[in-house]
Amino acid sequence: MVRKRFGWVLLAWIAALAWQGAWRQTAHAQQPGAGPPAVGVVQAGKREITEKSEFIGRVQSIDRVDLTARVTAFVQQRLFVEGTEVQRGDLLYQLERPPFEAVVQQQAAAVAQAQAMLNNANLTLSRAEALLHTPAGQQSNVDNARAQQLSQQAQLMSAQAQLRQAEINLGYTEIRAPIAGKIGRTNFSVGNVVSPSSGPLTTIFSQDAIYVLFPIAVRTAIELEKRYADKGGINAVVLRLRLPDGTLYGQQGQIDYVEPTIAANTDTIIVRGKIANPKHHETGPGEPTDRWLTDGEFVTAIVEGVQPVQVLGIPRAAVLSDQQGNYVFVVNAQNHAEQRRIQLGQSTPETAVVTAGLKEGETVIVDGLQRVRPGIEVQPGPATPPASSAARAQAAAAEATTATNPSPVSGSPPAGTSTTGSTSGSGAGR
Repeated sequence: MVRKRFGWVLLAWIAALAWQGAWRQTAHAQQPGAGPPAVGVVQAGKREITEKSEFIGRVQSIDRVDLTARVTAFVQQRLFVEGTEVQRGDLLYQLERPPFEAVVQQQAAAVAQAQAMLNNANLTLSRAEALLHTPAGQQSNVDNARAQQLSQQAQLMSAQAQLRQAEINLGYTEIRAPIAGKIGRTNFSVGNVVSPSSGPLTTIFSQDAIYVLFPIAVRTAIELEKRYADKGGINAVVLRLRLPDGTLYGQQGQIDYVEPTIAANTDTIIVRGKIANPKHHETGPGEPTDRWLTDGEFVTAIVEGVQPVQVLGIPRAAVLSDQQGNYVFVVNAQNHAEQRRIQLGQSTPETAVVTAGLKEGETVIVDGLQRVRPGIEVQPGPATPPASSAARAQAAAAEATTATNPSPVSGSPPAGTSTTGSTSGSGAGR
């Protein structure tokens, strides 16, 4: 009896569920259609952009000098602070001087002796020439005196040359900076013996200005050369740098050299730019000096055109991509969405430059792309203006602050903060 009653209850419950499902399907079928999805659109049109190309480059000092000892001697003094900037002519190392001073004095004595011998030879020649016109004079005596005079004159010149060499070696005991720049660490401390075969004592790197070398495709170099032929060719473009931390360097430079050969394995050519490298702040003598660019540093070289160019552009947010390439959705005269394959040129973070696949004046979908499928009917309207760079940066900072210091109570702001919001970045979520 209990089993029969339980069976009837189960059947009644199943029937009720089935009736409820059928009622929901009927009610849903009787609802009116939601209509075409609303989308934001823009007109593809000509825009002015400054073309930019980015390349990975390396910073290189214009002058780099390895200081090497010219004589063999002990290091007596080191007169610079490692890592500071030195000026041309500054005394950097003092080697021991006494042995070289003694050689100078020795050679000076040899010069004096040779000068005395030459003076005596001159007197002997004068007497022989005077006696030549007397019965006691002989031509052979005159010839011998003249030869002796010339020999003593040559010995004097040799002694003077040796004295000059000794003075030069004495001067080599003072090692001075041949250029201005930042000096590296010393490889020899005081008390060590150095010689021409010891290797570099230290290295000086020039600082301001500085080179940036980077490879570019030959095709890009030819395009730049043709585009700015009347303004100096590739040398007319503006060079900017992005530092390793992503910040844009405040100085701008110019390209001053193009390698005369092309790399066969990459079809690229080395380009060199010259750019200023000022100090962060003024420092006193002997204090380390910091500059933005350092020899050997990797940077991003940004080559900008000297004048804006007219291109067919659309917002970057309108461009989608798949395995076949880039495409956009356009709205035809019947308000139907059409998928259109496009080719992009040199674009900016905000503007996509279309080189093929799109015509000026066509309507391109920017907002609501997640609701669009090829062939469906849409309801076009003006697209939301993109947020400015400042607004995006402010929103990113606000998100970072919120993530670092979350609100203690969900739905309520932390103490000391405003609850007023902004809707200027509503299009950022596309």
